[in-house]
Amino acid sequence: MTSSDDPGSAALTSLTDLRPGLPSPVQEVTDGRFARRGVRLLLKRDDLIHPELVGNKWRKLAPNLAAAAGRTVLTFGGAYSNHLRATAAAGRLLGLRTVGVVRGQELAGRPLNPSLARCVSDGMRLHFVDRSAYRRKTEPETLAAVLRAAGAEDAYVVPEGGSNSPAVRGCRALGAELTGRADVVAVACGTGGTLAGLAAGLGAGGRALGVPVLKGGFLADEIRALQSAAFGGPRGDWSLDDRFHFGGYARVTEELDAFAEDFEHRHGVPVERLYVAKLLYALVALAEEGAFPRGSTVAAVVTGRPFP
Repeated sequence: MTSSDDPGSAALTSLTDLRPGLPSPVQEVTDGRFARRGVRLLLKRDDLIHPELVGNKWRKLAPNLAAAAGRTVLTFGGAYSNHLRATAAAGRLLGLRTVGVVRGQELAGRPLNPSLARCVSDGMRLHFVDRSAYRRKTEPETLAAVLRAAGAEDAYVVPEGGSNSPAVRGCRALGAELTGRADVVAVACGTGGTLAGLAAGLGAGGRALGVPVLKGGFLADEIRALQSAAFGGPRGDWSLDDRFHFGGYARVTEELDAFAEDFEHRHGVPVERLYVAKLLYALVALAEEGAFPRGSTVAAVVTGRPFP
């Protein structure tokens, strides 16, 4: 276990002190790959919400941090989890103790990668578990055992990726901010919480499109379950396109990296590789397939920035 007991000396007193930049700006970009199909492309710049709590991470974390009411926050993620980094940063900024349960017991004896090292520098205590136990983390007995082993039995638990009912309801505002602005609003998906809330808030006439960054084809059931828990049933018009995961989470091929570099060069917008690059690649491919009718407007939610 790697630990740090100081959550930060410059802690703020409340979520309102963070002054998030909401609603986030909408930027239209001129891209020939869309223009020649008669399609407008908008970027919903959620990456500009806050310097450290960017994009959907703020929208999903804020209601959970409010519910934690000062208690230790424990959550889950892999070795490159953006969610763990955001939770650790929030803990430092708000003076909350945080515990990150990391998938992979074998990682405990190795040097930390830059992502996990940032978590520790922000005051998060890391607890590594074997992959079998991690897969069963939602089972009550396994979760109780993990909490005991991590010394955090009284912690407020946030699920992997931050997707639970408070988070889904928090992401509803994202859809409301784009109502009437676009025919299709697209977002990259990890655990599905952002898409579940986005679709609920988008209103009539708008369609939400999710681009999963993991293999497996399991997200549709997860999104339906999240909407049922948050709203009592299905909400909004949404769909998934599973073709653009590039081999799975944290997999970045040379082709995807080259695409991201080209998009950055064309538009001056930094492109985060694990989520945003796959989303934008998917939208270009779909435009070239004629998936968007001429005269339509597509909005891409930029949920994060490249990790420095």
